[in-house]
Amino acid sequence: MQPQITVLDAGGQYCHLIARKVRDLGVYAEVRPSDTPAGELAGRKGIIISGGPSSVYEAGSPQMDPAVFAAGAGVLGICYGQQLMAYLMGGHVRKGDKGEYGLAKLRITADVPLFRGIEGEQQIWMSHRDVVGEVPPGFAVTGSTSTCEIAAMADPSRKLFAVQFHPEVVHTPSGLDILRNFLFDVCACERDWNAAGQIESLEQHIRDVAAGRNVFFFVSGGVDSTVAYTLCLRALGPERVYGAYVDSGLMREGETEFVRSLFERLGATHFRVEDARREFLSALEGVCEPEKKRHIIGEQFVQVQERVLQGGRFLDGQWILGQGTIYPDTIESGGTARADLIKTHHNRVAGIQRLIESGRIIEPLTQFYKDEVRRIGRELGLPEEMLARHPFPGPGRAIRCLCSDEAATVERIADGWILPVHSVGVQGDSRSYRPVLAVDGFPEHPEYVAELVNRISVINRVVARVASRVALDDVSVRPAALNEQRLARLRRVDAIVRKATHDSGFDRRIWQMPVVLIPAGTSEHPDSVVLRPIDSVDGMTAQAVVMPSDLLKQLSDDLLAVDGVCAVLYDVTNKPPGTIEWE
Repeated sequence: MQPQITVLDAGGQYCHLIARKVRDLGVYAEVRPSDTPAGELAGRKGIIISGGPSSVYEAGSPQMDPAVFAAGAGVLGICYGQQLMAYLMGGHVRKGDKGEYGLAKLRITADVPLFRGIEGEQQIWMSHRDVVGEVPPGFAVTGSTSTCEIAAMADPSRKLFAVQFHPEVVHTPSGLDILRNFLFDVCACERDWNAAGQIESLEQHIRDVAAGRNVFFFVSGGVDSTVAYTLCLRALGPERVYGAYVDSGLMREGETEFVRSLFERLGATHFRVEDARREFLSALEGVCEPEKKRHIIGEQFVQVQERVLQGGRFLDGQWILGQGTIYPDTIESGGTARADLIKTHHNRVAGIQRLIESGRIIEPLTQFYKDEVRRIGRELGLPEEMLARHPFPGPGRAIRCLCSDEAATVERIADGWILPVHSVGVQGDSRSYRPVLAVDGFPEHPEYVAELVNRISVINRVVARVASRVALDDVSVRPAALNEQRLARLRRVDAIVRKATHDSGFDRRIWQMPVVLIPAGTSEHPDSVVLRPIDSVDGMTAQAVVMPSDLLKQLSDDLLAVDGVCAVLYDVTNKPPGTIEWE
């Protein structure tokens, strides 16, 4: 299918969120590198330039073909996209010495198609350093904030529009209306996209790629691999589709049994569980650094997969490997020129790349996002208990069990306590890795959390202390590695949380709830538990959710009763500025 909209990726964290929101509005969109030549975009009705962490003045910053602006398609620049548009078209971009991250009030100052039907003052989300200081010739300022004079600009005669804020995030309530106006009023797009309506063509694609060969899947029990596996079962029949689940020892309590039962119900007649717990735990013993943990886990999965494939003689010409790879996975792993800023997905390691190059891989979902995959799964009749499962990271408990290779003390400041435990954040379209601020009790207003993160430059996340054995002044961080004792502690507290939230129905009100173990406590009780319930659609943005007080009291009591647990903390940070996971 020919895309009507192309999103040019300038390296921003929310690039894929833009494309997904466009698809939600019924218009097929793709993501391409920012420097895609204008000639390759012929036939597009609209171009959107994403945000990004760079400055237009930096060497090697994302660039684009200026001919795009004269091609006749509508163009919308977002954040860095606005700055790049101004820079290339003769305006001026002013370098910022301090970032602006959080909520702001937009005053719409001109009647342009992009803002049609939208009230004159709107809440928006800012995440930037540089700003446009002077609009290019032919442009006019169309929106301002108290801190950003040129928060929006436009040249409607050439169908060129730009905004400094992020309309694609939930923190900009009118953002979807802005995108809708761009698609249909500016670009005259037609509604041509429905993920669930693609099943028949997907099944035919599977038959074409398989070409008489059988398919072997490694499955996780997650949504992506299960939907891809089910599509292959429907297209090829159960006798031609084999599956294996690798038990790494890093999953939740009861996970292996759930996955085995699930695939039996799906009609998978050829399915096996590969026990690799000893291999994974041995390789990870004593490891602290988050990225090293990820690499070790990825390497172990590859080794186990190769062993299974070789042992079952699945690598001869009668077999191809099936994967649940989705669209963001392909982009993050080399689909754009700036993919090295993100990560290499485990479905794109060297051995897998060789199979792709030889035509030995089948990936039916590479053009879809997570929520689209769920829609396909519902159309296939998959059980809701599987489709609605809370996401769980591939590295499992290993990245929710934070480690430390040195001791550190808690710092008391006016707003609370700086915990010397680093977590990942999203600030200014880039990642940050900073300590956490603990406050005593829940902040009265969610906006206060964003204000704290903006004001206290050394942090990117705020947690509320809800219960502890000792005062936070008496808590410290001690050296703590990834080992079976701490993994077992995390498995136990996670099981307690999952049962309580399920029994109360709270788990059906949220998108997921990571439970994190951090090495902050006392010599007798060295770890603390962080609860992270959030609501989201796609995981690109998320809202922290506060659970009912009676449930929180029950959980606090039960968790403090677990051996080695010193405190129960509650992550109250939205995404952005805090990521969903801590590592």
